[in-house]
This record gives sequence, C-alpha cells and structure tokens, in this order.
Amino acid sequence: MTAFPGKTPIERIAAGGVLLAFVFAVAVTGYRYVGDYGWLESIWMVVITISTVGYSESSSLSPALQLFTVFVILIGMSAAAYTFGGLIQLLLAGEIDRLIGLRRMTAEIADMNNHVIICGFGRMGHSLAEDLRSQGRTVVIIESNGERIREADLLEFPCITGDATEEATLESVGIERARTLVAALSGDAENVFLTLTARNLNSKIQIVARADQRSTEKKLRQAGADRVVMPTVVGSRQMARVITRPTTADLIELLSQREFADLELDELCVDELSGLVGMSVGATDAHRDHKLLIVAIQTKDEQLVFNPDAAQLIHAGDTLMLMGRSGDISEFRTKYQRAD
Repeated sequence: MTAFPGKTPIERIAAGGVLLAFVFAVAVTGYRYVGDYGWLESIWMVVITISTVGYSESSSLSPALQLFTVFVILIGMSAAAYTFGGLIQLLLAGEIDRLIGLRRMTAEIADMNNHVIICGFGRMGHSLAEDLRSQGRTVVIIESNGERIREADLLEFPCITGDATEEATLESVGIERARTLVAALSGDAENVFLTLTARNLNSKIQIVARADQRSTEKKLRQAGADRVVMPTVVGSRQMARVITRPTTADLIELLSQREFADLELDELCVDELSGLVGMSVGATDAHRDHKLLIVAIQTKDEQLVFNPDAAQLIHAGDTLMLMGRSGDISEFRTKYQRAD
C-alpha cells in the first residue's frame, strides 16, 4: 500500500515537503521544551539528526558560526541530493524511454491485422521491410542481434527482440492475425525449424522462406513453406538475363526499383462477387480504358495462361496479373473487384 495512493510525483513531493516541515517544527519544539535546549541548539540538533552528519550534540562554535554551519549542511545536502538525482535520472532515462517505447510498440502490434512478420533483419530482411513499407504494407520485425535491432529502431520499424523459432516470440507479434511470415534467418536449419513452428501456430498463414542450399528447398516445403526463395539462384538468373537479354533485364530491374514504384506488376484475385466473373479479357477494356496489360491469368486449378487472347473467359478463383501504373491498377480493381 502506497503512502499517497493516486497522487502524481509532483503531488507526492509537495506532500513530502509539508510532512518534512511539520516534523522539523515538532522536533525543534520538542528539543526546546523537552530537552531544555535553546532555540538555536534545538535547530542544530534537528539538522544534524535529519542530515545524519553526526556532529556532537553540543558545539563550541559561536552562534553565528553555528547558524552558518546549519545553512552549509542544508544547502550541501540539497545540492548533493540534486546532483545524485540528476545522475540517477541520466542513468535511468534510456531505460525508461526503452520501457515506454516497448509498451507503445506492444500496443501497436496488438492492433495489427494481416501484417507481415519478417524474421531476421539482415541485408535481405532490411531491403524487404523497406520495399513492403513503400507499398503500404504493415511490417513487424523479429531479431536477436542488438546492432540490427538498433538499426530497425532508427528506421522506425516495430521490432521484437527474441528467438524467432520460439512459439512465445511468434505469438508476441500476433502470428495468429498475420497474413505472411518471412523466414529470413541466417541458417537454413533455423529457417526450416521456424517454418515448422509458424505453420503449427497458424495453418493459414502464407510462409515465404529463404534457402541457401538447393537441398533445403524440399525440406522447407515439407515443413509448410508456401514459397521458397534462393538468393543465389535468383541472382544468377538475373545475371544470365543481363548477359543474354539485357533489355528484358532492364525492364525487370525497373519494376523492382523503389524510385519507379508507380509502375507495377500486380495481381488481382477474382472472387465470386467480382464483376469480372464471366467476362472475356477483351470485354474488360483493360488496355483501352485503364492503360493496363493483362500479362497472364492463373486459373483456379493453377494453370498459368500467358498473354491471354481477347476471348479468354475469366472465372471465379482466377488471378489476373496486371502491368501498369499503380493508380490505373487501383481504378481497375475498384471497378471490377466486386459487382455492383
């Protein structure tokens, strides 16, 4: 039970000052009348008692010097208390700010839905997080390296410190409400174990995993990964494309650069209520009215039809791959996403 329940720190300091003054007055009066000290000697007794200076009860100093000593003790103790208080505040300020920031971040994560969890804030995780944020996606980071955590904090990414392979850590970032988890840890074995743990916690979440070795791809898929990305393979294919088809490589590079974020290759999932159901590709007027290219259609049975002709019918469950400016894609999505 606190001495001053419900009071602010300033109110507690004020109450403590009033109490101290009351104790001082009562003590001086007590020494004067009970101890038969003079008024100055009574004050002297109270000051050396409260301050724990430890002088003898009687003093051979002159009254003026005694009074001066009282002021020295009071001012000196106050200065020391103020100095050490500032030092303690300096030492604790960072920890207090960290705790406040952690509480704010925890509340922010608790409100997240359909967010992306990135496990590992290395070079890949860093670049991926910035790309997703530039596209308006909500991202939360899990990292155990202190330097990378500070880097994520500087970039204002919500970041949880911990082992991503542990269930408690994944639950703390709302894995049950997340849309996607990215396993971008440094080792293949860690990513396999992380994938298995995440899939057990959320059977519907999309898991994208990184693999350094080709032999790991099969293990990751068996553990529950929906997609496996091998940076070495992706890099080598891009280099081969630069050598054999440089113009195509330039186009793909253009689409991947943030400064050209307005130009996108996006996808639109056609549900049963979409206005696109039963329409042909030509009837959508995607190119004429919206300046878009329907690059491909992935049918509901996962058949990929590249460059579909105008007579190709669109069915519920299909996914259209659209290329164009983000604003035009947004207008097309708004027009046909659901039937009026």
